[in-house]
Amino acid sequence: MSPTDETGPVVRPYAITGGRTRPEHTYPLEALVRTSANGERSDSSRSPEVAAICTLCRSSRSVAEVAANLGVPLGVARVLIGDMVGDGLVLVHEPTDEAPDADLLERVLSGLRRL
Repeated sequence: MSPTDETGPVVRPYAITGGRTRPEHTYPLEALVRTSANGERSDSSRSPEVAAICTLCRSSRSVAEVAANLGVPLGVARVLIGDMVGDGLVLVHEPTDEAPDADLLERVLSGLRRL
């Protein structure tokens, strides 16, 4: 069996991350990733995965979507995203645990009922 097929060469996940299996910061699945101004600039020295993430995240994508679109395990996507945050190529917006203001929700509900 050849190491390449119709889909291209097979690269093991540990090769993509340089052998690292855990990112310095573990982003939740639903955290949104967006390409920064630095990531918008083209750079031929970037790995294909980093270039793909920069292109994919021009509109916000969740960490889970990045992994699925790249076809890599979630851990690999998290390591790559963490590296890219450190390099200033992407921004990550994590969900907050703060509950919305109950008074605001009541006013919105009241407004919707009046429609």
